[in-house]
Amino acid sequence: MVKQRHQLFVSILCLADAAVVTAACYLAWLLRLYIASDLDPITTARAVREPLAFLVVPAVLYAMWGFRLYTPRRDQSILSEVGQIIRAVIGAMAAVVVLLWVIGSSLINQNPGVTVINIGSLGIDASRLQLGILAFMLVFLLSAERLSLRSVLRSLRKRGKNLRHACVVGVGRLGQITCHTLDRNSWTGISVAYFVGHRETTQRTECLNRPVLGGIGNLEKALEEREVDAVYLAMPSSKANEIPGIIKRLERFAVDVRIVPDINPRHMPQNMLVSELDGMPILSVRESPLYGVGGLSKRVLDIAGALAALVLFSPILVCIAVLVRFSGPGPVIFRQRRVSLGGENFNIYKFRTMAHVEDEEPARWTSRNDPRVTRIGQWLRKTSLDELPQLLNVLRGDMSLVGPRPERPELIEQFREDWRGYMLRQHVKAGMTGWAQVNGLRGDTSLKKRIQYDLFYVRHWSIWFDLRILFLTLRRGFVHRNAH
Repeated sequence: MVKQRHQLFVSILCLADAAVVTAACYLAWLLRLYIASDLDPITTARAVREPLAFLVVPAVLYAMWGFRLYTPRRDQSILSEVGQIIRAVIGAMAAVVVLLWVIGSSLINQNPGVTVINIGSLGIDASRLQLGILAFMLVFLLSAERLSLRSVLRSLRKRGKNLRHACVVGVGRLGQITCHTLDRNSWTGISVAYFVGHRETTQRTECLNRPVLGGIGNLEKALEEREVDAVYLAMPSSKANEIPGIIKRLERFAVDVRIVPDINPRHMPQNMLVSELDGMPILSVRESPLYGVGGLSKRVLDIAGALAALVLFSPILVCIAVLVRFSGPGPVIFRQRRVSLGGENFNIYKFRTMAHVEDEEPARWTSRNDPRVTRIGQWLRKTSLDELPQLLNVLRGDMSLVGPRPERPELIEQFREDWRGYMLRQHVKAGMTGWAQVNGLRGDTSLKKRIQYDLFYVRHWSIWFDLRILFLTLRRGFVHRNAH
């Protein structure tokens, strides 16, 4: 019955997506006609051909199916779903562009190559304009549709409808955390019906106001007497060797099976990935998120952003260099050893802010009103302009525009022993700005808080997260009360 309801729901969702995609196609077409001042009469043939709905609708629906957007995942966040929608739209639009290249762009534009709008020095014809608008409209409208659907389902689930019931195997710390988490995230519609103990037998009859239907030896009987939709295996690590046998026993039941690992998520900077090597399953618990396309896209952003910033700030850089030169003896640019991706050392570039070069930045954080800091140095530190030469580090590949702030090797040797998880920051390149910095964690502030924010960044990294941090850096400015 549950599967039949799901099939009906997916059918309705596909129809709704098809309607939204069709609407996006026609909105993009009408906007193109308006922007290009196309006054040609709208015939039935044009209205069918030029919006490209007959190409875009199947392409988008197939891409959304490929990205598992029709798979029931009640525990998936809306941000994750929007990310999948963006990927599906990119894939679908790429397929449409290829098809138009094969068929000919005259399908939507009778005057290919004729510029209808200029963006800077770039001339855009009608077909490119329509496809660009369409891509944006697809992401916006599909995301709005899924968000609206979630709001409706959340309202229904709060009233006890559209629920899926689950059994949690394990009554210890991990089992109780699982139950609390599902209760706290009631929007998923997953309700814990009962527990089964993780030992062979148990005398417990209740856990968190839910019944405990015996131990693991009573699992099959419990599932037969009280049917559920999903089983969460929340076994302590000491019982991990029993999980394969339990999974085999659960093959007799048409339930979803999910494993809650007995691992603290704070020390897992990325989502766990499952891969396979010659038939051997591999769980990727910890690795850099910058492998593959992610690293390439971040590097492209770094190079483009650093070059643009150097051009934009070049007059300021020259003025600061002159002021630093006359502020006292020593070089204008100060170099210091720092640590970045994978624990590699590099020389960081900064404008000199102290009177004595050899005393610049000892193996500790500088304090307020440090007597070694020059007058121009105080201003540079408060405005963070002393860090502009690090744009050269970004171009060299030592640093990134966004990432955890780099520390000196001496401090890292101390922190790696005192603060568990500190070294996970080095799964990404050090950055000029970061999630901790835009949240005010600069200067002599809580190291624990910094690490928490840095690990959150590493765990949730995406190119969109980088763009958000850059935007917040520009919006909130370079001056901060904690900078000194």
